[in-house]
Amino acid sequence: MADFLLELFSEEIPARMQAQAAKNLERLVVGALSDRGLLFEGVKSFAGPRRLTLAIAGLPARQPDVKEERKGPRVNAPEKAILGFLKSAGVTIEQCQKQDDGKGEFYVAVIERKGRDTADVLTEMLPEVLTKLPWPKSMRFPGSPVRWVRPLHAIVATLDGEVVPFEFAGVKSGNVTFGHRFLSKGPIEVRRLDDYVEKLRKAHVIVDAAERKEIIRHEAQQRAFALGLELIEDDGLLEEVAGLAEWPVVLIGRIESAFMDLPPEILQTSMRAHQKYFALRHPKDGKLTNRFVIVANTVPVDGGKEIIAGNERVLRARLSDAKFFWDRDRKRTLESRVEDLKHIIFHAKLGTQLERVKRIEVLAGEIAEKIGLDKKGIEKAKRAARLCKADLTTGVVGEFPELQGVMGRYYHLEHHPDDVEVADAIRDHYKPLGPSDAVPTDKVSIAVALADKLYTLVGLWWVGEKPTGSSDPYALRRSCLGLVRIVLANGLRIRLSELLYSAFGMMPPISTGTITVQSDFETKFPNVLLPNSEGGLIHSLQPQLVEIFSFLMERIKVALREKGTRHDLIDAVFSLGNEDDLVRLVARVEALQSFLNTDDGANLLIAYRRAANILKAEEKKDGRYEGEPKLDLLKLPEEKALADALAKADKRIADNIAKEKFVEAMSVMASLRAPVDAFFDKVTVNDKDASLRKNRLLLLSRLRATLHLVADFSKIEG
Repeated sequence: MADFLLELFSEEIPARMQAQAAKNLERLVVGALSDRGLLFEGVKSFAGPRRLTLAIAGLPARQPDVKEERKGPRVNAPEKAILGFLKSAGVTIEQCQKQDDGKGEFYVAVIERKGRDTADVLTEMLPEVLTKLPWPKSMRFPGSPVRWVRPLHAIVATLDGEVVPFEFAGVKSGNVTFGHRFLSKGPIEVRRLDDYVEKLRKAHVIVDAAERKEIIRHEAQQRAFALGLELIEDDGLLEEVAGLAEWPVVLIGRIESAFMDLPPEILQTSMRAHQKYFALRHPKDGKLTNRFVIVANTVPVDGGKEIIAGNERVLRARLSDAKFFWDRDRKRTLESRVEDLKHIIFHAKLGTQLERVKRIEVLAGEIAEKIGLDKKGIEKAKRAARLCKADLTTGVVGEFPELQGVMGRYYHLEHHPDDVEVADAIRDHYKPLGPSDAVPTDKVSIAVALADKLYTLVGLWWVGEKPTGSSDPYALRRSCLGLVRIVLANGLRIRLSELLYSAFGMMPPISTGTITVQSDFETKFPNVLLPNSEGGLIHSLQPQLVEIFSFLMERIKVALREKGTRHDLIDAVFSLGNEDDLVRLVARVEALQSFLNTDDGANLLIAYRRAANILKAEEKKDGRYEGEPKLDLLKLPEEKALADALAKADKRIADNIAKEKFVEAMSVMASLRAPVDAFFDKVTVNDKDASLRKNRLLLLSRLRATLHLVADFSKIEG
């Protein structure tokens, strides 16, 4: 068995692309080897600032020989068919065998292919594989059709220590690589992964990104501890910095005291976003300190004094700009900035940010009322909505867009220090920004956050900016997931359809060809119906509403699936219609999932499918069976028992569901298991007597309808 080593050495690869590129390289090479019948024992991939590395252990020296039998046409088939088969199989008629399957003789082509040396396979395969390696952005080089992320300088390709020869992007493979750009000199010959890793380490390159990350984390924590401080963990920044330094060295810098009265968010964003510094805090009170962590990509001869001084100068310039904007911004109230929003376009078809906040204000007021806020709370929600985008006009947010909302809170409290609920709502209305971000919990904040996400979703959909499979430029999926998380996390009993109607009712008119679609609510939505029993969507004259509701439900499935809830059960409950209260929907789905995990539930599902299959077959011939079975035609005790059990269960299930006692409703369903099992064990449904057959099919239809009070069992998988 042989070991294969591949390294692609280039100019600096952007840190954000490295990890995925290594995964893609592994996927493509492993897939190509598998397609060629070459199996192996293990694979590792690595990424760094200037190199992608792949190591495969336990490759065979040769491909296995292949013998394949391919069945062809019958011996007496037309000549054209036989010739076509011979051509596709690459054999002559003399190389074929004849076999008899009892119905006549047919040709069988016996195809034998000798395995090739693995080195030859790799030589042929690798240029093709590397051409397919995807990059978010790439470059084309003079004289070559190949695109690559950065200029490629060297390729290492060895199998069992020997060079695998090939050429890619004008670079020939060999066994020579290079160490750290500044801390090593000259080429380095390598043969296998072990000596490759060790020789590069001596040349001040750590190949494994995970090891680089651990060095940075450990050294930063130790240096912070020595100063009585604590590192503020930041996995995203750690990943990025590990992609910038082949030989990371941790140093500590200092922030000038003149900047320490800036909000900590400004300090941390300046350090993180622009300079890639880690922030430190006091362990007792968690407050940001005037020290920061620098990760250098060299070994400083002076202990790091020059590097630290240079980084402090750069940070000083950044913070000087931030302090200037901060001092200037605080001179104006947030209220005085609202009118300035008329100069900022939100979307060409939706108008300015000022028009946007006016609509969000109306929505926030409606939502505040629906979630139980009193008159004072409703006014707070509307005021927060009116002010929530005003910080877009400030200098700090212009310099640091990441601080939208956060700075609005500071500016509002600067002039209204007691108006904390409104200030918090301004800050929190963007939340949650991602799956790990906390959701707002204060009702004023909830109202504004929901209104903002709802207007963004409906408004952009209204003007045709809906997401596609490959593109979501306005992050509407994130808005949807945020909306769902806020509702579920806070147990809000609101109907999503009502919120959608409200949002649609305030959309501006848009032109579609020669037709102008008006936004008048009464005109657009006469007699709108809610989710129905046919398809789980909304009957409406406005197709966008149907699309958005469907899109929203897909996001709900994503959110619930992440919690371990089965998506088919969500479909089964939602398809019954009139279930757009997410809290109720989730409770119902979870109760159904628990029930189906029991023996009674699993057996009742099997019985349902048996009944459904019988009905499906007979309804193809007779039409749909609906209505009550006739009691006088119930001859056998088992069918009488089932009819009696269904009659009792119907009312109890419906009552429990109406009272949201879903567990109790499942218990009633469990009681049906015994009479259903007995029915199928003793009763012949398709009786020779046509009247008995029809009556028993009606009884099965009754069973189907009873179970559909809980969920559409036809949508439940497995």
